Amino acid sequence: MPTGSADPSSGSADKAATKVSRAGRNLPAAIAVGVLLGAAVLVALLTVRQIFVGIVAAAVAVATIELAGALNRGAGIRVALWPVLVGGQAMVWLSWPFGRNGVLAAFVVTVLACLVWRFRGGAAGYLRDISASILTAAYVPLFASFAALLVVAPDGRARVLCFLILVVSSDTCGYVAGVLRGRHPMAPSISPKKSWEGFAGSMAGGILAGALCLTLLLPGQWWHGVLFGAALVLTATVGDLVESLIKRDLGIKDMGQLLPGHGGLMDRLDSLLPSAVVSWLLLRLFVPG
Repeated sequence: MPTGSADPSSGSADKAATKVSRAGRNLPAAIAVGVLLGAAVLVALLTVRQIFVGIVAAAVAVATIELAGALNRGAGIRVALWPVLVGGQAMVWLSWPFGRNGVLAAFVVTVLACLVWRFRGGAAGYLRDISASILTAAYVPLFASFAALLVVAPDGRARVLCFLILVVSSDTCGYVAGVLRGRHPMAPSISPKKSWEGFAGSMAGGILAGALCLTLLLPGQWWHGVLFGAALVLTATVGDLVESLIKRDLGIKDMGQLLPGHGGLMDRLDSLLPSAVVSWLLLRLFVPG
């Protein structure tokens, strides 16, 4: 076996592998995808607000299919896909003319439709499949509908921007702090790469972004922004951990492969979905509109 110089390409390959493994994802691809998604949302918000509802609806459809597919691949669970897909669209689109009453009515009808739809599969696995169907309907379209509800208000553009800026700040600051300083795992049995140092970075970035957003974009107080930022960091972190638990239970790495560097769309919505609910609740409390 030759003992001379090694293949020059192997060094760059090792460095690339080290970079990806340390960061936990393909960073250039992840940044490019994130910028494109952010640009689409900004264009919608700055032109016709209803377009944002359409973006939410499209994301809900894709994420629902991904989650249902993951449940089937990992555990053989059969989600009542068509009722959840159609009901999910109803939840999102009814949020604009009818508000939370429309969302709630669509959710209840979706649950009833799932119960009936699964009749044809017989008794075997009925409770398991129905439970997963209702979980999917609540976790994806119901939670996402609160993002659509944010934009319905007269100052809806600012509310959605506050929500998105807070989640992005939490994710970005936590990611950087975790990569650079992460030493103490937060929940090693759930998400080994998530560290307390990363969480501290998320909290610092979220609180700062919250204080700025609620005083500059909305007529809120700085301490409202501090509470808003801290709350969204907590919900974003919980969202990450919940999806990690689901994937570990199913024995899969990603919900899908749609987004280069990110996995599936559902893998990017994990922190946004619960944060949308909390954003709507807190902004209604702090900035009535």
